Amino acid sequence: MRARYRIPLKTAVGISALGAACVGYAAGIEARSFRLRRVSVPVLPRGMHPLRVLQVSDIHMVRGQRKKQRWLRELAGLRPDFVINTGDNLSDTEGVPEVLDALGPLMEYPGAYVFGSNDYYGPKLRNPAKYLLEKATGRHGLNGNPPAVGVVHNPWEELRDAFDAAGWVGLSNTRGRLKLDGGQEIALTGLDDPHIKRDRYGEVAGGAETDADLSLGVVHAPYLRVLDAFTADGYPLILAGHTHGGQLCLPFYGALVTNCDIDTDRVKGLSTHRAGGRESYLHVSAGCGTNRYTPVRFACPPEATLLTLTPRAD
Repeated sequence: MRARYRIPLKTAVGISALGAACVGYAAGIEARSFRLRRVSVPVLPRGMHPLRVLQVSDIHMVRGQRKKQRWLRELAGLRPDFVINTGDNLSDTEGVPEVLDALGPLMEYPGAYVFGSNDYYGPKLRNPAKYLLEKATGRHGLNGNPPAVGVVHNPWEELRDAFDAAGWVGLSNTRGRLKLDGGQEIALTGLDDPHIKRDRYGEVAGGAETDADLSLGVVHAPYLRVLDAFTADGYPLILAGHTHGGQLCLPFYGALVTNCDIDTDRVKGLSTHRAGGRESYLHVSAGCGTNRYTPVRFACPPEATLLTLTPRAD
């Protein structure tokens, strides 16, 4: 007869209590513990005055998220030279007014934006284990998967119109420029979201613009095909979001998944990417929100990033 091994009642209760405490912390505390990441990136021409860029991403606004709204509004006090919004502003079909209220003070500054899948489509409940399956199979988003059907459509046009009216530059598979108050000119090349196969790099290919003070690549999801294209075309810095920094991470280990094909070592923060014999800096924002159906973060607090661009050493 086989021996039966049972977990002692006290142990089982202790494990359950620990699990409940972790979920309570992840949902009630860390998901609302907004942080500002500060990063310096040496990408400017020699002799140029440093520039400060505020990157906001993955807001995933749901009605009633007052603390998030207040925090975003307060970021305007940083007085950035310009703002880059890397998408996924919505997680509620009626969240546009609150996004615009939260970003209103920042829209007084020069800025540019790309959209992510959650700007276009409402979220739906998913089994979190599917993210691990996608990592194992290499099938992320619509890369090899059937197109999304039966989804809720978000009013992204209202966001676009408001951003455009504020003077922010839309970068969905197009190029644009920002003229800063100090006279500097920033060339921007952006893509629509690769996670839902809306990226069209062929429409913007041709490389960084040498007649501008700086050229940047901007995209929501940092898929390798996009990073390869930007890097091979000579962009010194690429800005992206989408990953949520892994969202649920293990202390002293890090992220388990990235929700795209980038490796977990580069799931958030500043790193480098090499392709075509060239190297670019890559900054991936962990974002400041979550899908409304998984409103938790663990060992990965919500964030925005203030990037200080400094002159290159060469």
